[in-house]
Amino acid sequence: MNDNQSNTTSQNTTSTVWQVIIRLVVAAIVLGITAFFTPGFQINSIWSLAIAAIVLTIMDYLIVKFTGLHASPFGKGFVGFVLAAVTLYLTQYFVAGYTISWVAAIIGALVYGIVDYIIPGEQKM
Repeated sequence: MNDNQSNTTSQNTTSTVWQVIIRLVVAAIVLGITAFFTPGFQINSIWSLAIAAIVLTIMDYLIVKFTGLHASPFGKGFVGFVLAAVTLYLTQYFVAGYTISWVAAIIGALVYGIVDYIIPGEQKM
């Protein structure tokens, strides 16, 4: 491998790491705003918010990997909306300090979709 190929490979790896970090930060901001505006949706601390953003990002990645569908309310229509509500709800079983009811998950999926649409940021990996 020559120097140009090595530099390109290291730049791609660095770029991917930054994309993941930016995606997590945007996800945490969107999730925090969603929890603030959704009744019945509570995140107790900044650490719970950070862990929830990581869990949601991993769940979304796995859903995309195995089904090809994005868990985004506006990404894939009704199916995306239902996936977003389910992932918001299931996250409470993985994150302490994160509580949400079914009704709040449905409302939260709508709020999450609106806020995610408004906040700029590349959400693809």
